[in-house]
Amino acid sequence: MAVDLEPSWFKILESEFDKPYMKALKDFLQQEKQAGFTIYPKGSDIFNAFNYTPFEKVKVVILGQDPYHGVGQAHGLSFSVQKGVAIPPSLKNIYKELANEFPDFKAPNHGELTAWANQGVLLLNATLTVRARTAGSHQKRGWEQFTDKVITELSEKRTGLVFILWGNYAKQKMALIDQNKHFIISAAHPSPFSAYNGFFGSKPFSKTNEILKKEGKVEINWQV
Repeated sequence: MAVDLEPSWFKILESEFDKPYMKALKDFLQQEKQAGFTIYPKGSDIFNAFNYTPFEKVKVVILGQDPYHGVGQAHGLSFSVQKGVAIPPSLKNIYKELANEFPDFKAPNHGELTAWANQGVLLLNATLTVRARTAGSHQKRGWEQFTDKVITELSEKRTGLVFILWGNYAKQKMALIDQNKHFIISAAHPSPFSAYNGFFGSKPFSKTNEILKKEGKVEINWQV
């Protein structure tokens, strides 16, 4: 399976692309296209989380579940949408929490989070593709095995990372993370369905910066 992946990640993940599950996933994606379905994000954006944030540059991991499935939204970074697209409800709530944590934070008029990715925030979805207008349509097809490998490699080969896990799905990934070496910040999901049940007021961003500071790392500028 030919793939255009940032070199440091490719070195770590190269063997995954030859495994049966990945070949089956590639076949599935080809079948989807042959059936006339539109897949998001576009092929060149699928691995953007890795291409923006090389392995050794990762300081923080924010785990999402699925790419957005609306037109022009997904571009390979969890919770992020391309400029010119309406800001999704979960990201609006993320911006609200940021404004609560940092008085000088100004909610932008876009939802593109590449500024975070460029500072070492790996914006990783557990599933890296989705059928247009059909949430969850590419789950349990192999992507989760691939992204679990990503989390495991980060846990084993790096130290002092901050994993931000929102919602029950993300919290299941705790089992893959060595909590003697890394930090976990968990809370309710920022979705409108759950944001008031423990996301608002959880202060994940200021807590992350406090940890990074203690670890002697440059804090994240969360303004986008």
